[in-house]
Amino acid sequence: MQDKESTKKSGSWLEVFKTFFWALVIAMVFKSFLFQPFNIPSGSMKPTLLIGDYLIVSKYSYGYSKHSFPFSPNIFDGRKLYKEPKRGDIVVFYVPQQKADKDTYIKRLIGLPGDEIQVTKGILYINGEMVKQENDGMFYDQDMHHDIKRLFETLPEGKKHWILDDSVSEMGNFYGLDPNNTPIYKVPEGYFFMMGDNRDNSADSRFPSLGFVAAENLIGRAEIILFASGESWNPLKWQYKRFFTLLR
Repeated sequence: MQDKESTKKSGSWLEVFKTFFWALVIAMVFKSFLFQPFNIPSGSMKPTLLIGDYLIVSKYSYGYSKHSFPFSPNIFDGRKLYKEPKRGDIVVFYVPQQKADKDTYIKRLIGLPGDEIQVTKGILYINGEMVKQENDGMFYDQDMHHDIKRLFETLPEGKKHWILDDSVSEMGNFYGLDPNNTPIYKVPEGYFFMMGDNRDNSADSRFPSLGFVAAENLIGRAEIILFASGESWNPLKWQYKRFFTLLR
């Protein structure tokens, strides 16, 4: 009698283990090959993305590299099923030089291989052509508690997005260079030039701490804002209208 009960309990635990194992496998496959959630930890992409936003990132958009998988296993070099990103994409990418647990960034792709990128007096130039900017009022930064000038920027292919012009930022002094007046950056083959939409508060490809981003280090493209906190975790301040906002 006891043997039968023991066998029954063992069988029950085995079923639980099998269910847990296959659920884990399915979750790993889904996260590695299809979609991955991503939390915005900083304000470098304001006003498009705010601190605390949760995004869905498509892993298949640019093909796969070792960084598509948890812990970046050294299973192959380069990318498989590679699809080149487009200018204006919001990209999540791996930053190997950070050597930390939180070693992923999210920025907007501005420069493609072969492009020449420069910022002069706060204006972006791509291949010697000035990128059009239009005033679009003010953006109140809830984290910094001041108004920031908001602009519409139109990239060469016609894609428009917001950027911020923060006159009180001291980021350039912190890094020892002026992000609003840069040298010309020639993007090498196999690399991309990334910038934050919050131009005066973004550690991006203008700075040697990041530099050009290798194609192998791309993780995926930001597709949709799943949850928008806006400011802290106060439900009265959650920005419901931004829920499920498409980023393409």
